[in-house]
Amino acid sequence: MKIMLDAGHGYQTPGKRSPDGMKEYEFNRAVAAYSKLLLDKYNGVEVYFTHSDTEDVPLFKRIGRANAIGADVFISIHANAFGDGSWNKACGIETFVHTSKPKLALALANSIQSTMAAMTGLPDRGVKTANFQVLRQTKCPAVLVECGFMTNQQEAKLLQSDNYRKLCAKAITTSILLWGQSPAKVKH
Repeated sequence: MKIMLDAGHGYQTPGKRSPDGMKEYEFNRAVAAYSKLLLDKYNGVEVYFTHSDTEDVPLFKRIGRANAIGADVFISIHANAFGDGSWNKACGIETFVHTSKPKLALALANSIQSTMAAMTGLPDRGVKTANFQVLRQTKCPAVLVECGFMTNQQEAKLLQSDNYRKLCAKAITTSILLWGQSPAKVKH
């Protein structure tokens, strides 16, 4: 199984910061790295990254890389935000699939959503649909997971915590492995 992990955005992406200055990419990158460490322990699993620590990789390049290697799954990891960038009460976990609700992506999104909500204890905002480019143009099942709100003071503290980052990686990894072993999963 070829797994493409996407640490959404980049260090230089404008506006992708918590009110106290944590860059979203810092969180996304750490969760992707911890996920790779966990997934690398399994035979038959190859893990790739779309992102780079030296440039903010454009979406078309991220998608192109996943499509070029024939990825079996694409997971875009994010921290959410709400409002004008100041602290607010929006909270919880949510996972997105494309508006066409591809069957395999929806199954993976449901697995990630329920596992993340259960393991983190944060409110379950559910699986939602969106027409995000990474969901629309990636040829394999693709999901985007929002692991908490950078604009919520309590969740921002979690997002900055190494333990929480490892917990999110464990939840994502567990979900991918369960999905990959599902009898309903059919090679795309």
